[in-house]
Amino acid sequence: MNSLLAPLTFRRGPAMKNRFMLAPLTNTQSHEDGILSDDEFNWLTMRAQGGFGLTMTCAAHVQEVGKGFPGQLGVWADDHIPGLTRLAQEIRGHNSLSIVQLHHAGMRSPAEIIGTQPLCPSDDSKSGARGLSHAEVERLIEDFIAAAKRAELAGYDGVELHGAHGYILCQFFSAETNKRTDEFGGSLANRYRILFQIIDGVRAQCRDDFMIGVRLSPERFGLDLSEVVTIAEQLMTSGQIEFLDMSLWDSFKEPEDPQYKGRELIDYFTALTRGDTRLGVAGNIRSARDAEAIMDRGIDWLMLGRAAMWQHDFPDLYAKDKEFESVELPVTRAYLLSQGLSNRFIDYVKQGWPKYVED
Repeated sequence: MNSLLAPLTFRRGPAMKNRFMLAPLTNTQSHEDGILSDDEFNWLTMRAQGGFGLTMTCAAHVQEVGKGFPGQLGVWADDHIPGLTRLAQEIRGHNSLSIVQLHHAGMRSPAEIIGTQPLCPSDDSKSGARGLSHAEVERLIEDFIAAAKRAELAGYDGVELHGAHGYILCQFFSAETNKRTDEFGGSLANRYRILFQIIDGVRAQCRDDFMIGVRLSPERFGLDLSEVVTIAEQLMTSGQIEFLDMSLWDSFKEPEDPQYKGRELIDYFTALTRGDTRLGVAGNIRSARDAEAIMDRGIDWLMLGRAAMWQHDFPDLYAKDKEFESVELPVTRAYLLSQGLSNRFIDYVKQGWPKYVED
């Protein structure tokens, strides 16, 4: 069987029917109070129906003050549970695993959206964010754990902790943004302490078969590749998580830092000891040929983002024809509406990637 279509087992939780995960894409479609909208429900469930082995929500914020985008899904209040439950049930009905990505934007929370000063591990003059007190760090850890418990109550197979792209966990990881002098700052172990404490808390307070994934960025946002490689192997050999999601931006590139060039970025992670933790990547995987080429590099699964926007049934199309051609860009608004994107989501896509959508 082609590896992309082979089932994948995990240390905990159910097996995935194939190696395709839906990336946790920002889509701005839910209600401003964080409650799931019909538009976001339709967008996600179409991907489950289209054959994705795992369907992940967009980044769902764990504190009201951690909101990073308009129309962002929330998991910070019990009021969010009914909508999340409806979504989990529909995803499961299509034989797809369901994961909520847990997120807090930190200093990247726009003040005009959250109505107050954004938060950061330390005071940050550039963003205007204020540093968290020790008690607030402990509360942040508990709120991540509480959000995971809400996801469990809503019927999800697990959660992914968003430690990438310069959001609050990533801000703790970076020595550039984390200037703390307590046990959450300074050394490598201290800067990543918050992540490991959240993992330990979720593991202790959720059911035995509840899945935990972690998303990391390997570079940018004040990160050092060698540090991320060290933590990635520590995570994968800890026995505490089921999968590691490396967001590479481009799965075929070399590192940006000159001292690490001469080797592709993905190779730094496929070479690591991973135990029975499953390693996957996301970034610029646009076609069936791309997907096969990346699987051949030694990963266990892959994530599709923009390719999943253009074809809600990418996995099913691949299963029918290994050489199917992805839709040519740009595409029309009418085409994207047929793929389950709302007008609001399409406007967001046009703002970020104007060359992909015809006027």
